[in-house]
Amino acid sequence: MPIIDKYKDMGTIVMGKIESGTIKKGDSLLVMPNKANVKVLSIYCDEKEVRQAGPAENVRVKLSGIEEEDVLSGFVLSSISNPVAAVSECHAQLQILELLDNAIFTAGYNAVLHIHSVVEECEIVELIEEIGTKRRKDDDSKKKKPKRKPLFVKNGAVVVCCIQVNNLICIENFSDFPQLGRFTLRTEGKTVAVGKVIKIPKTGNSTF
Repeated sequence: MPIIDKYKDMGTIVMGKIESGTIKKGDSLLVMPNKANVKVLSIYCDEKEVRQAGPAENVRVKLSGIEEEDVLSGFVLSSISNPVAAVSECHAQLQILELLDNAIFTAGYNAVLHIHSVVEECEIVELIEEIGTKRRKDDDSKKKKPKRKPLFVKNGAVVVCCIQVNNLICIENFSDFPQLGRFTLRTEGKTVAVGKVIKIPKTGNSTF
């Protein structure tokens, strides 16, 4: 459950929409990415207290084991047995929409990443492959030459790139978990690209 808000009321209350699984009163869970062990004291749907809640339900959950100031929007309430990935970089497939001032999109490009309830400054550290470029008729010559990484791309391009953020964020591959794997990139408040996460570092690593 991505956390969208939190407050203090005789304990720490977190708010969000359950994207997968169920939350039950008494559950021991993790708050990621800071790996804080917490216990569910109570669950509220609307104003009504419930014993458990499931996917697509908007809930408020009272937790013990963590202080309100240690929870940030974008953190994720996760199971202990199968915690959400916490990483500082990922490979993503991006559709470039409209760059400001006809800028070119290249390694070193900075933007703001919006993914579920996370808002984080990011940098494009590498362009890996441009997708959907016109293929040459001469396939043999294509086989002989290895694919070169693009130096830059422009509006309308689809590109695979490596994105890096300063802090650990909770994301998943789009193919495994669309809700935690689709995102937008914004510059000066304008959406310049939409994308999906296609590869994250292996468990236990925050980078490749």
